Amino acid sequence: MGSSFGVRLRQERLARNLTQSELGGALYSASYISLLENGRREPTVEIIKQLSLQLQLAPHSIEEWMQPISAEESGYLIASLYARQCWDTRDYVGAAQSAGAAAEKALASHDAVTWWNMAYLQANSLLRCGGQAEALEVLQALLGHALTSDSDALTLRTRQSMSSALLSLGRLPEAIEEATLAVEIGSGDTDEEYTAYLIAMQTLVGALAEAGDLEAAWQHCLTLAEAVTDATPSQLAGEIHWVIGNVAFIRQDVNTGLFHHAQAGRLLSPTQDLARWAQFNKATAWVRLAAGIVEPATLEAIERSELAHSVVGATRTETLEVVLLRARWLYLNGDMTGALALLESIGSERETLATHIAGDTAMLLGKVLKAQDRTEEALAAFNEAKARFTEAGATDKISQVTESIVEIESLRRSGSRSGS
Repeated sequence: MGSSFGVRLRQERLARNLTQSELGGALYSASYISLLENGRREPTVEIIKQLSLQLQLAPHSIEEWMQPISAEESGYLIASLYARQCWDTRDYVGAAQSAGAAAEKALASHDAVTWWNMAYLQANSLLRCGGQAEALEVLQALLGHALTSDSDALTLRTRQSMSSALLSLGRLPEAIEEATLAVEIGSGDTDEEYTAYLIAMQTLVGALAEAGDLEAAWQHCLTLAEAVTDATPSQLAGEIHWVIGNVAFIRQDVNTGLFHHAQAGRLLSPTQDLARWAQFNKATAWVRLAAGIVEPATLEAIERSELAHSVVGATRTETLEVVLLRARWLYLNGDMTGALALLESIGSERETLATHIAGDTAMLLGKVLKAQDRTEEALAAFNEAKARFTEAGATDKISQVTESIVEIESLRRSGSRSGS
């Protein structure tokens, strides 16, 4: 009995990112929870009550774990534990594969709760290793399930992840819609639900900023800023400052951007999550360059991002985005030859980038070519950028690139009149 109960208990604890000490709360020690998970103690009525409160499950659901475990159940529970282990060691490909296998086996055994947890883990693992389109399919299946529709908390988490997937694919209006629906659910009644709400709001801010709706993005940033207190976990607080700083830079509020990114740099730890540290430095460099800040600190952010991505093993998309950063740096420093070489190295691989990032790549190429007086090629690049931005719904970028197109066409008309 204890073994069956312990396996399920460990699975549910890990699904909520709880330590043994957090699960035990003020009543039970971490060592006692460990004994339960290892089958060396049998659960009492009192401990079941405590676990039901901490895990937010009905007591009768936990009592069912004491039933003998079948071979089929053992198979998917072991697969689910391996998936969690892969996630903890940042083996996101392995986590996606194991979680997917566990979800299939759980579904075949009519274990809806384990299926949900593993499908959700599979989707988020896919997001971490560049499988956004596949993740979106899994998340859509989750959103249509009764477990999700009956729970605001699960709906919020699912829609937030869907928004992240859509944002990574450059489908900005849909990303905004999903994140808005997630945020509208509210902050919930528990710390876990409140954290999910804040993450959803960060995703919404990112999507709004990419779409060019900076006023709406900034209003949500003000809400996020008020949410940070001394009790906020450092990683979460750091990511909130990161998002706020991004929007401030894009709004040309450089001092505010510098302040919030300094706070983020202090709170985010490369030892805790090197991949996120790499992404933070990439984002820092990106928005600094967008604001025209060409100084040593910007180059340092690019170099930290390059180094961290090389250590953790970047996806191809992340690698291309870092190449684009370096190309933008060279362009702003007047090295058109170097910038062009990097942009040409991306070439047809622009198709692997999010639609709005592919648009940024084409727009930068147009600027480099224009600086080299290759106006016809520049015009073609600007038109490609406009098409990409239109597809993505990036209205602010459409206006920017349209100005470049109009300028070149005006010069062409002036040249034609002079020639005649």
